[in-house]
Amino acid sequence: MSEYKKCNCDNCLHKLCVERVPIFSGLNSEELSKVATLIVKKQYEKGELIIMEESYLENLIIIDKGKVKVFRYTIEGKEQILYIFDHGDFFGEKNLLNNQQSTYNVEALETTYICMINKNDFQKLLINYPKIGIKIIEELCSRMDKIESSVQNMGTKNIEWRINSLLLDFAERYGKKHPNGVIVELPLSREGIANYIGTARETVSRKLSVLQDEGVIDMIGNKQILIRDIDALMN
Repeated sequence: MSEYKKCNCDNCLHKLCVERVPIFSGLNSEELSKVATLIVKKQYEKGELIIMEESYLENLIIIDKGKVKVFRYTIEGKEQILYIFDHGDFFGEKNLLNNQQSTYNVEALETTYICMINKNDFQKLLINYPKIGIKIIEELCSRMDKIESSVQNMGTKNIEWRINSLLLDFAERYGKKHPNGVIVELPLSREGIANYIGTARETVSRKLSVLQDEGVIDMIGNKQILIRDIDALMN
């Protein structure tokens, strides 16, 4: 998991926040400083909605610290999680470019700090620094690939494969080395995991219990999992 550097924004004027964002990675120090002056910061607590579906957005939103889930509701009213975003990730860019309503909700999974750049400033950045636009396109293509892969996997892969794959993803993104393996702070509840991989909460709980009985994982309360055998999940 990437190390988080504390930003004292009164002193750095958000420059440290900007430096950690992949879409600004091609900018030099002077350019980063200019971008930093455009940022407004806001805090959300766990469970608060940052974006509501069908709302119009006025800002590009970048996560400075924390985690959010991006989701929408199916026709049956069931929550469908599309992404889990954390520090350095961004959203809202498509709505700023095409002036359409948001097609998803965004909710804080923990105390989350976001950096906002308003629509006019964002559009000027794209004109003045085309490399930012290229980075955004690259990220959007990556997200599209992930969504297509998820849809395909839900139709062709069994539930064991989907759970194992998700645990490996969480281990890579949020895992910390442990004497007995890798310990993972889960960003989602059992219900959230079920909504992410397209199954029922009871199925997730049952499959995790099987992995624990097999010695592959240890469940530590509801929020942590110790992965003892990464290879078993990969196979």
